[in-house]
Amino acid sequence: MTSLNTKNIPTWCPGCPNFMILASVKKALEEMKQENLAMVTGIGCHAKIFDYININGIYGLHGRVIPTAQGVKIGNPKLTVIGFAGDGDTYSEGIGHFASAGRNDIDMTLIVHDNQSFSLTTGQPTATTQKGYVSKASPSGEKREPINPIKLALASGIKFVARCNARDIAHTTEILKKAINYKGFSYVEIIQDCLIFNLEANNKDKLMYKINDNSDKTKAEKIAGEWDYNSKNGKIALGVIYRDS
Repeated sequence: MTSLNTKNIPTWCPGCPNFMILASVKKALEEMKQENLAMVTGIGCHAKIFDYININGIYGLHGRVIPTAQGVKIGNPKLTVIGFAGDGDTYSEGIGHFASAGRNDIDMTLIVHDNQSFSLTTGQPTATTQKGYVSKASPSGEKREPINPIKLALASGIKFVARCNARDIAHTTEILKKAINYKGFSYVEIIQDCLIFNLEANNKDKLMYKINDNSDKTKAEKIAGEWDYNSKNGKIALGVIYRDS
């Protein structure tokens, strides 16, 4: 098998959790045939992963990872298609596509790198940014409440919903394997820090705990409500929050 590594030198900030996400993705893919893999990325820090994994793919438009990946899958159903997007990509510009993904249920995996800010463009708030966050785009503090994408995913009919901590490579690898092998639309949110912007949202590890795979939707909705993306209170469940089969 050809190496999943490329000759490109990563340009992420030193120590960025994207390096850990990259390691987890490569571990999840290492036993799969590269010619059967395809990826789509959006625009943002997350999207640079396109340059560091030796599989075919497309650099997409901002907010359009899901429909582009769906088109790839429809065009060649034999491919295993993985979409990489950020919280701005998915929950701001791409929110309509995300809300429709469960209903369409096209066989692909969406991996969302969520650091609660538009970090590539200097830290503007996204739809998951906590209330009160001060940035150049919100000098008086973010006035809006953040959305809870796990709740939205469940309400939209997505049948595989999971969440990971970027710093836990082994666990993230395990969850990604399950998501990629799932037949249907699978969604994995990876919580990560940004080392430059929205620092107050960082270091939530003490709130995190792991769960066993869950197929009870009522329980999943309860788990989703344990943390509101707005504070460092509550509990952040990691693992497969809901899987319908």
